[in-house]
Amino acid sequence: MSGHVLIAPSILSADFMRLGDAVRQMEQAGADLIHVDVMDGHFVPNLTIGPPIIKALKRVSGLPLDVHLMIRNAEESVGWYLTAGADMVTVHAEACDHLHRVVQTIHAAGAKAGVSLNPATPVEVLRDIIADLDLVLIMSVNPGFGGQAFIPESVEKIRRLSRLIADTGSRARIAVDGGIDTSTAPLVVEAGASMLIAGSAIFCADDPATAVSDIRRSAETHIV
Repeated sequence: MSGHVLIAPSILSADFMRLGDAVRQMEQAGADLIHVDVMDGHFVPNLTIGPPIIKALKRVSGLPLDVHLMIRNAEESVGWYLTAGADMVTVHAEACDHLHRVVQTIHAAGAKAGVSLNPATPVEVLRDIIADLDLVLIMSVNPGFGGQAFIPESVEKIRRLSRLIADTGSRARIAVDGGIDTSTAPLVVEAGASMLIAGSAIFCADDPATAVSDIRRSAETHIV
C-alpha cells in the first residue's frame, strides 16, 4: 500500500441500507482501504456500528478494513474488532489509559495499529509510543459527525507530527480525517500526510467513484 497517497472512503457517510453496494463501488473505484468509524455515544456524541457490521463488510470486500475506535472502552473491546476482521485498528490517545498495551494487543493479532489525536491534543503526547505505531490519525474536525468543516490549524499540526516522526525514526504513516476534499487534500499531503479519509466528499457526490479519483489526483499532484 506504500508509494502513493492512500484513499480511505469513510462509510459513515454512505447509505447504510446499501452498505455492501457502497463498499463494492469503492473497491471498483480504486480506493485503498475502507474506513469504518465505531462510535459509542460516550467518547463522541454519536452512535454507529459494531463488530457484526465489520464481519459482514469483510465478506463483501477484499479491501483492508481500517477500523477507527472512537470509544471509551477500547482496551476491553478491541479484541472484538480484531476477531471480526479489522486489518488496522486505530484508538484514541485521549480514551486509553494504557496505550502501549492496546497497541501490543493489536499487533499480536496481526493487525496494524494506529493512534488518533483530537484537534486539541498535541502531537507530543505520542513521543514515547510513536516508534511502535503504523499510523497516526490527525482529526481535522471534532470527531462524532460527518460533514464538518476542515480545521485549518490541522495543517501545521501535521507538519509538527511529520517532524516528530523524522526525529524518532518512526515509520508511522500520517492519516487525516475530517473535511477532506479536493481543496484540502493537497494542503495536508504537502504537510506530510499520506492517507486521506473522506466521507461526505465521496458518498455525497453525484458520482462517488469519480470523487475518489478526483481527491487522489488533487493530492498526488502536490507530493513533494
